[in-house]
Amino acid sequence: MGIQFSKRNFVLAAACSAAFFMTAPAFAQHQLNVNTALSKDDPIYKGLERFRDKVAERSQGKLTIRIFPGSQLGKDEDVLEQARSGANVAVVVDGGRMAVFVKEFGILSAPYLADGFTGIRKVVTSPIFDGWVEQLRKTSGHQILSFNWWQGERHLLTNKPVKVPADLAGIRMRTPGAPVWMETIRAMGATPTPMGWAEVYPALQQKAIDAVEAQHPASYGSRLYEVTKNITKTGHFNLITGIVTSAKWFDGLPADLQKILKEESLAAGDFASNATQESLAGLEAKFKEKGVEIAEVDKTPFVEATKAVYDKLGYGDLRKQVEALLK
Repeated sequence: MGIQFSKRNFVLAAACSAAFFMTAPAFAQHQLNVNTALSKDDPIYKGLERFRDKVAERSQGKLTIRIFPGSQLGKDEDVLEQARSGANVAVVVDGGRMAVFVKEFGILSAPYLADGFTGIRKVVTSPIFDGWVEQLRKTSGHQILSFNWWQGERHLLTNKPVKVPADLAGIRMRTPGAPVWMETIRAMGATPTPMGWAEVYPALQQKAIDAVEAQHPASYGSRLYEVTKNITKTGHFNLITGIVTSAKWFDGLPADLQKILKEESLAAGDFASNATQESLAGLEAKFKEKGVEIAEVDKTPFVEATKAVYDKLGYGDLRKQVEALLK
């Protein structure tokens, strides 16, 4: 039996619809979905929350940001490909992965490049870095909002004590798959084994790998103290990351929203990086409470072992430019 829809019913329906749209809150005109491999407890995630809130406030709700922890939108490489196609996605990512598109970015992930957040921040806010950003836009269609999201120095997590590079012989160590990361781990004496961060815990548990290298917030957030016994503080990588999105999507925003995104991303990056620095001592105390041995070692043998990585990957001259910048 068909539904009878009288003129009177139509008028009532139209009136109700009009009333709904008059009273309903305005919807955001633009949305950016940000992917990160990190957990909600990580200082970087706290920075992303600040980024989200400040952008919503300054744009008066015209631009909203949604955060997806635990790589809910996929692996970093997959999200970068979505961004290339113009999707409204962004990812918190390191320079090693961006080197696939512009080689110079890889030096940001090279061993013992700069000291702490203060040192590496000088690099990623310099005219040299700005040139890489423009080249990236032209080469791959990516837009960097900021690259000052410091996650801390990366150390070795193993099930046997490590004091010198020779102790890593035969150790299968997880690291990201970018060439600069893999060559560094190989130079330090271990066998680099690339895999996604979410796979690390079960891989250690099932002994598919023997060790991992990572920064304290990520290691603790992923409960790696349950599957490793030792942390050796080599500080071989000074992990700096950035928020990378689609240049096509970014260029489609009004100029005022573009400005808000970049300014608030930089401010939130500083906030998150300082929070990371403040968290490190507390995290070490928590690791010790869980029974993990933390060793301070002489870094000199590791520094010497990894010096050749720069020339091997063609970063020798660029390193001299960066060193001059850091003086």
